[in-house]
Amino acid sequence: MGDQGTAILDFGANPAEGATVVITGQAGIIAGSHAEAFFMKDSTGDNGADEHEEAAALCPLICESVVAGAGFTIRAMPISALGLGQFTVRWVWN
Repeated sequence: MGDQGTAILDFGANPAEGATVVITGQAGIIAGSHAEAFFMKDSTGDNGADEHEEAAALCPLICESVVAGAGFTIRAMPISALGLGQFTVRWVWN
C-alpha cells in the first residue's frame, strides 16, 4: 500500500450537489496508482457517526485526477438528500 489517511469533505452550510477535497503531499504516488475513498462511522463537529453511516449509503465517492508526485481529488456525488457541513472521509492508494 502506498499511503492512507483522512480528509474533511465539506458540503457547506447550504444544500450542495456535491463536494470535493484534494489530497496533497503524496510524493510516492504515480500516474497509474489506484486511489479509493470511503466513509466509516467517524464524526465531525457537524455530523456524528449515524450521519456518516447514512453518507456511506447515499453518497458515492470517486477518486480522480491523480497527479504523480502530488496527490489526487476525492469527489462526492450524493444521490439523495445528505446532511450539510463536514464529513470525514478515509482514503488509501497503492
